[in-house]
Amino acid sequence: MSDDTSADDTAHELRVSKIRNGTVIDHVRAGQALNVLAILGIDGSQNEEVSVGINVPSDRLARKDIVKVEGRELSQEEVDVLSLIAPDATINIVREYEVTSKHRVERPEEVQDVLHCPNAACITTEDEPVTSRFEVLEDGVRCLYCGTIVRESIADLID
Repeated sequence: MSDDTSADDTAHELRVSKIRNGTVIDHVRAGQALNVLAILGIDGSQNEEVSVGINVPSDRLARKDIVKVEGRELSQEEVDVLSLIAPDATINIVREYEVTSKHRVERPEEVQDVLHCPNAACITTEDEPVTSRFEVLEDGVRCLYCGTIVRESIADLID
């Protein structure tokens, strides 16, 4: 550390670089960043510029994940699905390095055709042309066809 850098400056060092234009998904529950990438279809094959912070300190959550996606603004459908695994998330739209809009995700009452039911006997898992529908609960989701409730591993059900 040089003479003109205090210990306090080091403690507040930027861990993930700023993006010029795109979306920052902040306050994601620790350990969910890779699921966020999966929901967004980001797997490294499209040359997307993505920064991910996993298990970083947070005043609000103690520990959090953060995902920054350069050159992409999320659709409302993507935000709705994200809300299932990151109900505390904040979506920041960045233009020319400045946050132009910021809002917390809001969980929809229902999601359609984004999850598959884990119940093998559910009509949605058979060869019927039935779109999956789930009621969004405070702590999980409920299949509207068979009533199966899922509280953990919701990310594993995302189509």
